Amino acid sequence: MRRTTAHDRWPRRRAVRAVGLSAGLVAAVALLAACTPEAVAPPSSVAPSPFPSPNPSATAPVEPPPVLLPAGEPEVLASGLEAPWSILRVPGGGVLVSERDSGRIIEVLGDGSLRVAGEVAGVVAGGEGGLMGLAYLPCTRVSGPFVFAAHTAASDNRIVRMRLTGVPGALELGPPEPILTGIPRAANHNGGRIAFGPDGFLYATSGDAGDRDAAQDPASLSGKILRMTSEGAPAPGNPFDNLTWSLGHRNPQGIAWDAAGGMWAAEFGQNTWDELNRIEPGANYGWPAVEGAADDPRFVDPVMQWSTSEASPSGLAIVGDTLFLAALRGERIWSVAPATAGGALTATEWFPRQLGRIRDVTAGPDGSLWFIGNNTDGRGSPREGDDRLFRVRLDPAG
Repeated sequence: MRRTTAHDRWPRRRAVRAVGLSAGLVAAVALLAACTPEAVAPPSSVAPSPFPSPNPSATAPVEPPPVLLPAGEPEVLASGLEAPWSILRVPGGGVLVSERDSGRIIEVLGDGSLRVAGEVAGVVAGGEGGLMGLAYLPCTRVSGPFVFAAHTAASDNRIVRMRLTGVPGALELGPPEPILTGIPRAANHNGGRIAFGPDGFLYATSGDAGDRDAAQDPASLSGKILRMTSEGAPAPGNPFDNLTWSLGHRNPQGIAWDAAGGMWAAEFGQNTWDELNRIEPGANYGWPAVEGAADDPRFVDPVMQWSTSEASPSGLAIVGDTLFLAALRGERIWSVAPATAGGALTATEWFPRQLGRIRDVTAGPDGSLWFIGNNTDGRGSPREGDDRLFRVRLDPAG
């Protein structure tokens, strides 16, 4: 394991009645009925998922969580995925994986078998485009739970949502409903990561789609991190009164939030430096004027950078107080810690050149880390069983 320490280059932070028992029970029953998805019994031929459910309503701890690092070798949870792009764990123990080229959303069952939960109509795969990021929105007072997906269509990139029904082992997705269209598409640099932040709004990354200068235009949807409501409208408080949250990005494909609510993003460089950035509203990260740290007061420098041969980052996750970054060309996972403290960060590489290209990482149950290989995406060297979903145990550092 090779360790590197980043210079202390942090961007400046911006100043960011009781009811009766019977009435309460009636309201609770009504809310439960409105939020409970239609139950579909799992087929007898497949095993329901035993994976513990994530807790999307958990509050951030007051004290920083521990730094966690991989312990032992990864184990294979499932194999036979085709160009997988995003891992999504949903309450109840369900596990969904998007396949970029097929447009399918695959459910991973507890015995490692795979079934199709849905296929996103309108996906047009090609180059780096296709079905990309997934995000989950719990049920509300007026609608059931939804899965959101970012994908490339015939003329644009777009974000859609699909009603989620069923139970783990028999999850089903309804037809896609576009909430945001018109994000520029190209053969490369489509961004495509989506996630709901701790503020309840949907964040999405967009690449420059080959139009480098558009990344510097706050009115363009290219080269940005976008922030929106679940209906696709600009979220209240956005710095430019439109969808743009931050600008000057080349091709960000990973976003995550730490225990203190700070936002992070992983970004592909061009020929020199890949970046890990702390994201601030309205901040400019420099592309195409600069790549990597430039000490230019107009732009925010990355807090960590790697050569493109060591990283080419995609998915990003935070477990405990550790960031985990999936590296495609680098064929490894990078851990960066601590996430919530200022000053220098320490980066450590894990499993270099052992498993091939790594596309996404996410927090697994019981403090573990899950990740997917991406050797079947046309740029890797597929091995028997590729692509695979892995799990590795995490233990406190030291």
